[in-house]
Amino acid sequence: MSQPALTLYLAAPRGFCAGVDRAIKIVEMALDKWGAPVFVRHEIVHNKFVVDGLRDKGAVFVEELDECPDDRPVIFSAHGVPKSVPNAAKAREMIYVDATCPLVSKVHIEAQRHADNGLQMIMIGHAGHPETVGTMGQLPDGEVLLVETVEDVATVDVRDPEKLAFVTQTTLSVDDTADIVAALQSRFPSIVGPHKEDICYATTNRQEAVKAMAPKCDAMLVVGAPNSSNSKRLVEVGARAGCNYAQLVQRATDIDWRALDGITSMGITAGASAPEVLINEVIDAFRDRYDVTVEMVETAVENVEFKVPRVLREPA
Repeated sequence: MSQPALTLYLAAPRGFCAGVDRAIKIVEMALDKWGAPVFVRHEIVHNKFVVDGLRDKGAVFVEELDECPDDRPVIFSAHGVPKSVPNAAKAREMIYVDATCPLVSKVHIEAQRHADNGLQMIMIGHAGHPETVGTMGQLPDGEVLLVETVEDVATVDVRDPEKLAFVTQTTLSVDDTADIVAALQSRFPSIVGPHKEDICYATTNRQEAVKAMAPKCDAMLVVGAPNSSNSKRLVEVGARAGCNYAQLVQRATDIDWRALDGITSMGITAGASAPEVLINEVIDAFRDRYDVTVEMVETAVENVEFKVPRVLREPA
């Protein structure tokens, strides 16, 4: 029996970004250098498959530093940590390696620079997300105010409307963030913005590829984790760009085949912390059920690479 024809559009760029690649490499190199166990504060990146793979190699994932022994190395996740965390590690004379994405570190440096200039910070981000917690934790309590929506801008209570700056989480929706920035600039005309946009290149590129792909597709799947901010934003961007069915899946086993009955075109992309092996798994699942023709939708070429910390490049 012949299989139904399906055009499968594959977004490019998709999947791993340079910051995620670097963070995973840091854990692997730490295990090579110091042996197991190596402790990691918070999931190194938001992907169960990646975390489980590193756990199998000897990484131990914890939520707080006080769950780590003094005599084993600890790694801070790609999302960044409040200043109090490395300070506590130093006080305990621990070996620690900071795997914070350099583009998140850039936001931290920006926030500190604005504070040094006497400006109160407004952060556009998601409450409770580790990146937001880490960035807000660069400055003392009350120095960074969080807004999540345009509505929040109307009620945010600032110390001095003439002395404000804003930063953003790096994994937000470009379009949503633009609306919030416009609201901030309307209410606080003197507010100072980032020297260069905080939303990272990988987030922007993946959203642009989805915007180009979505109108061609009856349905779209984003391979990523439910706690991955950039993956969830891709689903929202796809739906807004004209794809009637846009869903997040962690693995091929999560695909709801009944919901896809009758489709002739399918879009596939992946969040910045999803490895290519999971994307291929999803493509193979479609090949099992359809006569698949793959078409690439490429909107950018990425060649960014970040160095790992020097401590891991030196002999033990």
